[in-house]
Amino acid sequence: MITRLLDNLFHLRQHSTTVKTELIAGLTTFAAMSYILIVNPSILGLSGMPIEGLITVTALAACLGTLLMAGLTNYPIALAPGMGLNAFFAFTICLTREIPWEAALGIVFYNGILFMGLTLSGIRKKIADAIPASLKIGVQCGIGLFIAFIGLKNAGLIVDNSATFVTLGDLSNPAVLLAFLGIIFTIILVVKRVTGAILISIVTLTVIGLFIPTETGYLTATPSAIVGMPAPIGDTFMAMDLMYPIKNFATTWDLIFALMFVNMFDTIGTLIGVSKRANLTDAQGNLPKMGRAMTADAAASVVGAGLGTSPVTSYVESAAGAAAGGRTGLTAVVVAICFLLALFLSPLMVVIPIMATTPALVMVGIFMMDSIRSLEFDDTASVATATIALMAMPLTFSISEGIALGFITYVGIKLGTGAYRNVSLITYIMAGVFLLRYVLDLK
Repeated sequence: MITRLLDNLFHLRQHSTTVKTELIAGLTTFAAMSYILIVNPSILGLSGMPIEGLITVTALAACLGTLLMAGLTNYPIALAPGMGLNAFFAFTICLTREIPWEAALGIVFYNGILFMGLTLSGIRKKIADAIPASLKIGVQCGIGLFIAFIGLKNAGLIVDNSATFVTLGDLSNPAVLLAFLGIIFTIILVVKRVTGAILISIVTLTVIGLFIPTETGYLTATPSAIVGMPAPIGDTFMAMDLMYPIKNFATTWDLIFALMFVNMFDTIGTLIGVSKRANLTDAQGNLPKMGRAMTADAAASVVGAGLGTSPVTSYVESAAGAAAGGRTGLTAVVVAICFLLALFLSPLMVVIPIMATTPALVMVGIFMMDSIRSLEFDDTASVATATIALMAMPLTFSISEGIALGFITYVGIKLGTGAYRNVSLITYIMAGVFLLRYVLDLK
């Protein structure tokens, strides 16, 4: 009875799959991406948001976003607050620009609305096609380096230095050394294709921390309980300041655009990669319900802003579930249920030390460097554009600055080499606007 109902709802036989296969695939995807329940609060918490409530917010946003994707597309793709996007929220918007986190949530809300409007109108595809490939690669790799740099900095592996700006941290410190060894351990697990490698690493380092003494106790605090009721989200629920981005549009427009830019290409890349693994593409290699999938992504970001988190996006870890046989939205529903159940493990999550999340951030950064292989290394102009964007993000501690400098560099090279006819109007406009922002110091 239940099997027949699920088959009618998700068209399991049509996709040559079974309830058992979809269940295993869903558990596999959740194991691969569940680290976000720990990492997202630790990053967003730096903006001043309450960490305990953020665990609940992250789980709810992932659950609702994933259900949206399942309902609109019947694809085995899970969503959660995106890595890179949460770093942009905390470090670029809140810490660098000194914008209150409530206003930052307003920026996330408008980003979702804009993303949805561009998707429904078809303009999104035109923008995506107009942006040069070298810039897309530079941005993705730059975000990867930025995320990894944040992880190294948080663990004390990289510290400031008055002469060289940055230098190696104190490896004689047990916490710092453990974070470094954790990075190696995580890479080994990933190389060996261990399911849930990042989560295993976080748990392992947290347990080891229970036996490492510090001046105030132990590296990992003893949890008050194993299970408990989810932390309330009253402090972040509908706390977004929608008027701040409007009143300060001159200094926030680039943040909204940068969020949309990163979200758009992150989503497109993830959808294409996972859909190919799950054999969901047509004969031409296109994803039949790309528009619906992008709409689900945009809507999830709007919902996430209301709950109190950075943009919600599709997760490339969904490919793990696809590799396990997941072919329909039932896989996604299983992931959503797992996120709901995880809400009751918050007492364990709040004691995880920051050094235990460092390998996760570094590993995500390594994953995001994968697209560098698509760069045309014989084309100096392309390499230069990608390199400028790639280096600028970690060195300026800002994703938006990397995007801006990448646009300006690309157009400048094309104009200087006489290849100006190869540049799209959209790229010219964006480069011009970003250059004007610097000239007028609109920050």
